[in-house]
Amino acid sequence: MRVITGLARGRKLRTLDGNDVRPTTDMVKESMFSIIQFDIEGRSVLDLFSGCGQLGIEAVSRGAREAVFVDKSKQSAAVTLENIKSVGFEDKCKVYNKDYAAFLSGCGQKFDIVFLDPPYSTGILGQALSKLDNVLKDTSVVICEHPFGEEMPDCVGNLNLYRNYKYGKLAVTVYKRGDVDG
Repeated sequence: MRVITGLARGRKLRTLDGNDVRPTTDMVKESMFSIIQFDIEGRSVLDLFSGCGQLGIEAVSRGAREAVFVDKSKQSAAVTLENIKSVGFEDKCKVYNKDYAAFLSGCGQKFDIVFLDPPYSTGILGQALSKLDNVLKDTSVVICEHPFGEEMPDCVGNLNLYRNYKYGKLAVTVYKRGDVDG
């Protein structure tokens, strides 16, 4: 696994061994970043269920101002921190070893871009979507990775479904806050 482009282009990232973490493939990651390519520069990013941190690191590499990583697994948080250090982004990144709900309920920060890639088929994705309102800005974009076929709601709180994309057995659903015409 590697950083695709930007300041840390080509740098390898470590992931956890085993099946507990399922890193986003390069093809899906490249597609996600194509969707938001004009929305990254100078923005704040939340990588919820960060795994090894590759989505937030990719965002910082492409010009995001900062990234916050949240994962309840101590091993995932440690690997994320190791990857951040390996690409030299310590000054732009924070890692929290917390449950997503505890983080969201106590977070005083608002984010422009949120990546959600929780464990599949657990119901956590819908729960996390419903708890995001207090961490979103008026123009926030939320990108969800999930198994193709998992039903995603048209709206959740102030988030409206913008687009769905299919990549084999995976799907990416994009939500925007407010008007989704543009």
